[in-house]
Amino acid sequence: MDETDKRILAQLQRDASTPVSEIAESVGLSQTPCWRRIKKLEDDGVLAARVALIDPEAAGLKLVAFVAVKAARHDERWLETFAAHVRAIPEVVELHRMSGDVDYLMKVVCPDMASYDRIYKKLISGAEFSDVSTTFSMERLKDTTELPLDYV
Repeated sequence: MDETDKRILAQLQRDASTPVSEIAESVGLSQTPCWRRIKKLEDDGVLAARVALIDPEAAGLKLVAFVAVKAARHDERWLETFAAHVRAIPEVVELHRMSGDVDYLMKVVCPDMASYDRIYKKLISGAEFSDVSTTFSMERLKDTTELPLDYV
């Protein structure tokens, strides 16, 4: 990946709906070579998807919770059951396996506390936990999907 690819990626991260002609002009290529580079980035899996980003608050998803989970057991079967269960809960938008005191951390978005309570009950019905702890976001200070490209 060269600097031109990085500039293409930066533009697509800012606005994936930008026409290829505009991207090509901004990176100093003609349209066809630019399109080929974009296609190669897709084929190589660097560009995983092109999506529309929805503002959670505008969509009525005003509550953001971070749920820390300590597993009851540490075996492959428990993890498979837990992960499948969590993937089936649409309000869980991120799930991470962690190092340290917490085994798993998930980000949940929903309209309000009553909704979160229903999600919590659904969550605890699907797997055995040693501990579940939730903290709620009071204010979103930074929220981006743009990844730093200096390391590519």
